[in-house]
Amino acid sequence: MTRVREGRRTAVIPVRVLARKILRLVVPILVGMAYVTLVERKVMASIQRRHGPNTVGVYGLLTPFADGLKLFLKETILPSSANPYLFRAAPVRTFSLALLAWAVIPISQGMVLMDRNRGVLYLLRVSSLAVYGILLAGWASNSKYAFLGALRSAAQMVSYEVSIGFLLVSVRLCAGSMNLSQVVRAQTEVWFIAPRFPAFLRFCVSALAETNRHPFDLPEAEAELVSGYNVEYSGMAFALFFLGEYINMIMMSALISLLFRGGWLSPRGRGLLPGSLWMGLKTMRFLMGFIWARAAFPRYRFDQLMRMGWKVFLPMSMGWALFTANVRRRVNGLR
Repeated sequence: MTRVREGRRTAVIPVRVLARKILRLVVPILVGMAYVTLVERKVMASIQRRHGPNTVGVYGLLTPFADGLKLFLKETILPSSANPYLFRAAPVRTFSLALLAWAVIPISQGMVLMDRNRGVLYLLRVSSLAVYGILLAGWASNSKYAFLGALRSAAQMVSYEVSIGFLLVSVRLCAGSMNLSQVVRAQTEVWFIAPRFPAFLRFCVSALAETNRHPFDLPEAEAELVSGYNVEYSGMAFALFFLGEYINMIMMSALISLLFRGGWLSPRGRGLLPGSLWMGLKTMRFLMGFIWARAAFPRYRFDQLMRMGWKVFLPMSMGWALFTANVRRRVNGLR
């Protein structure tokens, strides 16, 4: 038996039931991640007027599974000067933390693994721990290129986590709760994207930087750092970093949908489609934004990225949180 906290109640759930719920969450995430890579390659090929994956399976639909099998069968090479334990633990840590973040993401009404009252704080904790996986990968490889890439990535993720944290504070002030299901229910009358459009734009840009996606994929930097923190990895160990990045990208898209686009709510009140389908469609829309940004924008320099994070986004996010708190206090005073 396992105790799981749901809202204000502590429910006792059998281990088999909990394992079944975890599998129902993890398997669709992994399959969806595999096909996100295929969609990304096909969409970018269309934008750049070239052929995408089209040889493995019908229209290339089996390409993600062929790539996974290839990486699984490749040899994982351990550098002679690397720390063997930390070298192997870093990709596992990155991948497992990417999956753990999904525990509090509601897919629809009541479809959530842990309906925690402090779900937003849980996400911040998990995302802050994800930095250690990348730092361990760079340090344990005992390579200057990997170590510099890890430092870049850690600095970038920490910088934009602070901005995301203040934006989450402002959303919590509007919703009156840190429970993500309650945040969605607070948008029944109007989605938060309308009154909070500047915060929505800053959150989208910060999500790109937080997940190390283009145009902020500076830790990779193949021109000067030869792929950054994962340069010494191969085979399945490299694949775990790859899986973690795409799972985080899907999670960020789902989080944007929950915080600003009403989550599983229909655009016109009570819709005919189920809430999980609306949630999936909104998540895919933001995923297409991630892909479009990769195809459309050039890469930022590292000094430009840090300047924007600390001197532009952080003051604006702090100011927006203070403004939201002041407006809420005045509204409560009028009531």
